[in-house]
Amino acid sequence: MLLVHFGQMFVAKGLQFMDSDGLLTKAEQYLQSAQLLRDHGDYDSSVSRAYYAMFFVAEALLFRLGFSFSSHHAVTAAYGQHFAKTKILEPGFHRALLSAFDMRQRGDYQALSGLTMQDANSTIIDALAFLAAARQWLADTPSLQQGK
Repeated sequence: MLLVHFGQMFVAKGLQFMDSDGLLTKAEQYLQSAQLLRDHGDYDSSVSRAYYAMFFVAEALLFRLGFSFSSHHAVTAAYGQHFAKTKILEPGFHRALLSAFDMRQRGDYQALSGLTMQDANSTIIDALAFLAAARQWLADTPSLQQGK
């Protein structure tokens, strides 16, 4: 597959893929949305946005290692393999990502999810910590694309 780099985006066969910086920017945007949704009492949507922020962080980290996946399961499994099991980043981030995924599934697909303000708060806090740890690791780790 031919990938052509355009700033923070990669284009392949008409599809766009973000690089690590673009994914982290999107994660920040989703975290802001999660906070607004929580503040307006929409805990299901807040948890969903916070989960997606964490998902984009995981994608950004994997992208730095040269990986790109098309499913949530593949991203969470690869993150676990390459970052949690190796303890490159705190393994608790992988558990938080999996927990957020489960809560997002409830919030998005169950009429009465039972998600609370505490669920939204804890997911947002986890996402903020994950984003900060990822930013630090990415700052300290050269991109594989820079060497080409």
